[in-house]
Amino acid sequence: MDFSFTEEQLMLQDVARRIAQDVIAPSAEHFDRNGEFPLDNIRLLGENGLMGIEVPAEYGGAGMDPVSYALAMIEIAAGDAAHSTIMSVNNSLFSAGILKHGTEEQKQTYVRAIAEGREIGAFALTEPQSGSDATSMRCRAVKQADGTFVINGKKSWITSGPVAKYIVLFAVTEPDKGARGITAFIVDTARPGFHRGKTEPKLGIRASATCEIEFADYVAQPADVLGVEGEGFKIAMGVLDSGRIGIASQAIGIARAAYEATIAYAKERKAFGAAIGTFQMTQAKIADMKCKLDASLLLTLRAAWLKGQGKPFSAEAAIAKLTASEAAMWITHQAVQIHGGMGYSKEMPLERYFRDAKITEIYEGTSEIQRLVIARAETGLR
Repeated sequence: MDFSFTEEQLMLQDVARRIAQDVIAPSAEHFDRNGEFPLDNIRLLGENGLMGIEVPAEYGGAGMDPVSYALAMIEIAAGDAAHSTIMSVNNSLFSAGILKHGTEEQKQTYVRAIAEGREIGAFALTEPQSGSDATSMRCRAVKQADGTFVINGKKSWITSGPVAKYIVLFAVTEPDKGARGITAFIVDTARPGFHRGKTEPKLGIRASATCEIEFADYVAQPADVLGVEGEGFKIAMGVLDSGRIGIASQAIGIARAAYEATIAYAKERKAFGAAIGTFQMTQAKIADMKCKLDASLLLTLRAAWLKGQGKPFSAEAAIAKLTASEAAMWITHQAVQIHGGMGYSKEMPLERYFRDAKITEIYEGTSEIQRLVIARAETGLR
């Protein structure tokens, strides 16, 4: 592995950093407080190639590699985690599956619109009664004599659901086949039979709109099937592997922002006649924060590099996400503690970093699921 970044990677990182610090960070408190979807900011990301980083240029993307994506995600997440959540879904969960399994027409129609930032995409796997156990989903797609599918059922916790134009949906087409009876579809939310539920009032990443969606006799055409019928679960798991690199990067960005704020505060804040950064207990926390942050970064870059080389990366992505998400939770916790009362106040962004960090341990595979993935890869046991 060679982590000396190319000129193109550094240029993309710089673009992401400037947008994050000049536009996103100053507006983050407003969007967090009001729970508004930051559409103008997201369009700006699209205009600068950040909504389709790994999407080839012929489909409207930047045509870059997974390491570039990780670097850019870190910068946007350091500005605001909610923006990076929207960016992650469009880049990985929505676009990745279509790029790998979609037809040429699907790529041109759906991926281009998302990569250019003209539309918002979403990914619908989770249901009210099935989260980690995705094979127990109940959303049904019944094939008709004319080849169409009639879809009925609910999906929950759909990131960007309230505003998405297109959604990659997973539904049961052959109930007796278990995981092999799930098919992926591309849904146009403007068609009859699609309904959005209320926007969820979340603890963190509040500018990233999330809702339940429902299908009531929604008709999907044969051309709306993504990949091969019955291979939807396989598609979903492959997409989540890629998505975990994005969430690991997001966690690093949140943790870095909290860490940098802590370093500045430890130098400025005085207690007992000295800067609190001179106290051994504060120094110990800072040292541990730095170690966890660097370990998370290197593990995430390893997973991204492996993916870019076309090598297996499933276990490495799980390791990166597990390490980075738990590091983000720990680092933001310590950052709040070092800031004391100010860390608990909404006058500073520390409490937002703390709230935002928690979701990285939950979505796109909980920490518990990551441990299962890692252990099974190590032992070969199921």
